[in-house]
Amino acid sequence: MVIENPLEEPMISKLSFCDPMSLEQYRQEMLDGILDFEVDYGNWSYTYHMRMVGYPITIFNKPDYLNQIHFVIDELRRNPYSRRAVIDIRNNDEDAYSNDPACLQHIQFFIRNNKLHMKVLFRSNDACKATFMNAFALIMLQQRVANELGVEVGSYTHRANSFHCYEKDFKMLDGYVERIKTDPDSLCYSYQDDWKELMEEAQPAINEKVDSLMAKDLPLY
Repeated sequence: MVIENPLEEPMISKLSFCDPMSLEQYRQEMLDGILDFEVDYGNWSYTYHMRMVGYPITIFNKPDYLNQIHFVIDELRRNPYSRRAVIDIRNNDEDAYSNDPACLQHIQFFIRNNKLHMKVLFRSNDACKATFMNAFALIMLQQRVANELGVEVGSYTHRANSFHCYEKDFKMLDGYVERIKTDPDSLCYSYQDDWKELMEEAQPAINEKVDSLMAKDLPLY
């Protein structure tokens, strides 16, 4: 999918099963790492945020970690036409024989005509339940990087090598198709006018939930 103007309203799909609170929580998971502690507690293997800001590398034969978001910003400041501004999510050391390998593989940023374009690759993507939330959070990341660089937000390209729907969700997919056929003009909400305030109002409840999880060392789901 190529979205030429990803911040153009309406941004929120009515075909997504998420509500404002779950979407805001996912946005914070992706951008701010509010659930990274679940990895330390042994409940999760990784988070996308941890892979983005703490990717394991070796420098002078010593293990270290790379904040790939900072790298991308530094690289594009150094050379706005760079083709090297890439964030890797897949880590073969952890994913090759894992039962839960990362679906998101990598993210690449380009500046062209003073706009930041972003291209993402998923090895596997749940079309019915995951794609909208994935794309929304990644577009928010794109906006954050663009703001840091002082450029406009350009196109968002979302590629999935396996774009699928699970059998248990076939009825949901049929409903999506029917709604698109019968009422294509009423399938979206405005983010700025309808959902942004609701998502902001959900933040205290999300903070309370995260604090409770950290205190109890319990998995979220």
